[in-house]
Amino acid sequence: MSTASQAYLTGVITTALRRVAPPGATQHAGAPDAVRAAVTSRVEAVLDELVDLADALHSRPETAFEETASVAAVTELLARHGVETAVGGWGLPTAFRAHAGAGSGPRIGIVAEYDALPGIGHACGHNLICAIAVGAFLAAGPALDEVGGDVVLLGTPGEEGRAGKELMARQGAFDDLDAVVMAHPAGFDMARHTWLGARSALVRYDGVAAHAAATPFLGRNALDALVLAYQGIGLLRQQILPEDRVHLIITEGGTIPGVIPAVAAGRLGVRSSSATGLRELSERVEAVLTSAATATGTQVTVDWDERPPYLPMQDSVPLSDRYAVNLETTGRRLTQSGALPAGLSASTDLGNVSARLPAIQPLLKVSPPHVAVHTPEFAQFATGPTAVAAVRDGAVALALTMVDFLADETLRQDVAEAFSRQDDGAGWLLADPDRTASTAL
Repeated sequence: MSTASQAYLTGVITTALRRVAPPGATQHAGAPDAVRAAVTSRVEAVLDELVDLADALHSRPETAFEETASVAAVTELLARHGVETAVGGWGLPTAFRAHAGAGSGPRIGIVAEYDALPGIGHACGHNLICAIAVGAFLAAGPALDEVGGDVVLLGTPGEEGRAGKELMARQGAFDDLDAVVMAHPAGFDMARHTWLGARSALVRYDGVAAHAAATPFLGRNALDALVLAYQGIGLLRQQILPEDRVHLIITEGGTIPGVIPAVAAGRLGVRSSSATGLRELSERVEAVLTSAATATGTQVTVDWDERPPYLPMQDSVPLSDRYAVNLETTGRRLTQSGALPAGLSASTDLGNVSARLPAIQPLLKVSPPHVAVHTPEFAQFATGPTAVAAVRDGAVALALTMVDFLADETLRQDVAEAFSRQDDGAGWLLADPDRTASTAL
């Protein structure tokens, strides 16, 4: 079997590594220096516990909505520091919430993820996301006596394909927050990166069964329709945006060769960097699916969004700029935002949150640049020395960003103003969040 050339990916990575971001700078003062120093010291004080938490999750991976042991490990750590955790809520037994502050003033949230991937464990580094979030929460909490406001730690299960944050958002989990932060392990340090929106659909073609040898003229081949659709989508890929993606697999295509299949089914996904692009791509894909049915005399049913769609991530620029300043206090230098092509991206349900309130999800380097997430190789870097450094530096940067937000009214105003100008056309997906799956776009 031949292997794919790595030349393109190697070239992209080499070019990106040359594009080092200039030293972070913002017009915002943030929290007082004494507060920032104390926050950094508190991360160091709890670092061993955070690493133990990350390693415990790594050694016992749990998939979406099954993260009971992971949540228990978090609540036990928080309890040792006198923090009560409310487990379960918003219809999700493995979601949780912890709170620090007097319950007045501005409020910022930090997100923990902790579900793993089937078969390859924490190959997306969610164990590190969780440890970083817990550490930032514990480090920022005592600073609230000085800066005011509240910090909320939200445990969000089922990020891997199950849109846990969207389900929580529909139940009001983020309604009382002014902003949300988190960081995602990767092969680069980057303040902002493209995260594509994603939709999925179930496709079914219904035809007419017939004897494939004696009376094929009486049949209407559902598998022919699905294969024609597969080919049509392959041709469509030549004329879509460079960062757009379409995926289709066949899940059912008949039982025996001697019978023309009356039913064929598949599952597809579409991705785009904007909600408007996601809608346009969905419409073009559905046109291909419908045309295949017309050509073969079959009927097609397309059930969009049997799971909630993932919206494109819309980072808060003022908040991510502040994060860049704070990450550099750890000695890291960031790769310039936009250095990686938008097509070299995945999707995140934090995009759904970013359509509702200001949010950031920077990349935090934990692996060599050529090691991609969702691979067994990346899972190896979710524990060990580079993982320890990522937990420490990520917790420091996010904790400082949270106390800066709470302490600096100008920063909060600029974050709110930037969000008010944000319009990615996501309303068509959020307008009726309780809708059931249908063929309507």
